[in-house]
Amino acid sequence: MKEKIHPDYHEINVVMTDGTNFKTRSTYGKPGDTLRLDIDSKSHPAWTGVFRLNDSGGQLAKFNKRFKNLGIKS
Repeated sequence: MKEKIHPDYHEINVVMTDGTNFKTRSTYGKPGDTLRLDIDSKSHPAWTGVFRLNDSGGQLAKFNKRFKNLGIKS
């Protein structure tokens, strides 16, 4: 096996959307870094069955502004 070609594999903290956390091993960041999840199995519609729109960065507002005139008029 070649030397010094593999990424550093270390322990990090993962924080779920509800605030719970756990430790796992990953190549993310540096040892002891924290990975905060925006979407996980407790909030994703595929697992919860509940559809919820997350407007991160105003993307949903930008879409609605751009296509507001394409809706059905009553």
